[in-house]
Amino acid sequence: QVDLVQSGGGWVQPGGSQTLSCAASVSIFNAGVMGWYRQAPGKERDWVAIMTGEGSTTYKDSVRGRFTIYRDNDGNAMYLQMNALEPDDPAVYSCQGVVYWGQGTQVPAPP
Repeated sequence: QVDLVQSGGGWVQPGGSQTLSCAASVSIFNAGVMGWYRQAPGKERDWVAIMTGEGSTTYKDSVRGRFTIYRDNDGNAMYLQMNALEPDDPAVYSCQGVVYWGQGTQVPAPP
């Protein structure tokens, strides 16, 4: 069993930036496909950014150029840097490593 623990999240002003983190109990993020997903209220969970074990990345059109997925060299953690946040970005963000999932992190809409 591998535990993925997320941190980060919380309210950010539109146009602002935030980094989500996902820490693994063992080094898995350089062993296979990993990614970030999000689920907005009333919608299904959808992928946002994917990285292969070799380091290739793919982004959803709506976040390309604004979000960056990356990992540390040891494969123990991965991150999602989110810039220029837009009104459609608020959601629960979840990390995935191989077959394991984080607990989810809320990025709420501005008040």
